[in-house]
Amino acid sequence: MQGARRGTRSWVSRVTTWAHGRFCAMMNPDSIKKQPLHQFVQRPLFPLPATLCNTVRHMFIQTQDTPNPNSLKFIPGKPVLETRTMDFPTPAAAFRSPLARQLFRIEGVKSVFFGPDFITVTKESEELDWNLLKPDIYATIMDFFASGLPLVTEETSSGEAGSEEDDEVVAMIKELLDTRIRPTVQEDGGDVIYKGFEDGIVQLKLQGSCTSCPSSIITLKNGIQNMLQFYIPEVEGVEQVMDDESDEKEANST
Repeated sequence: MQGARRGTRSWVSRVTTWAHGRFCAMMNPDSIKKQPLHQFVQRPLFPLPATLCNTVRHMFIQTQDTPNPNSLKFIPGKPVLETRTMDFPTPAAAFRSPLARQLFRIEGVKSVFFGPDFITVTKESEELDWNLLKPDIYATIMDFFASGLPLVTEETSSGEAGSEEDDEVVAMIKELLDTRIRPTVQEDGGDVIYKGFEDGIVQLKLQGSCTSCPSSIITLKNGIQNMLQFYIPEVEGVEQVMDDESDEKEANST
């Protein structure tokens, strides 16, 4: 019995001595100086909330090429406009969106387009290198989503929704555009907007990467026109509508 007590006291003594040695080593200034400085610098005094940290530090933006070599599709991994699109062909048109205004401040950016879950940026010319533009575009998009600002400060009507005055043919055209054609065009970083139907001709406006794309006329005639004519016999053709002279010049140059 006495031997067991002696063994217990000896074990307790060894543990106490070991703990005392560890404590002294921790309190010794020389031992602290030997610790790598980065171990202390990397530990924030006030850690950011996990949600904010993920937004700022862990946002992964993907890029995707489009048929237009001057347009690039940026995918932030979160909703942009969700169910609609907006086109900003000039800096003046960007007054409705803080993000679009910031993107236009990047030298070499010609136009901006917002899709449901992507942002298409078009550069001014083929001579500009995307590798020089990408870092500023990445930073602008990340800073905007971290700020929590609204993407659009003023609601505007796109004029695409069907109205009670639409006849059966127009309603079919809009439905086909929304369900079969626009999703495909949006995958290429652009969009197609219904503008009217007169004398068998469907009037459409191309936006985003499609605006100055060399293959836009082929897409319009061989793709969209053929599909509309296949499902809707009343459609005789499709034509592109220009909003201003600059659009017309771009179309004629392709």
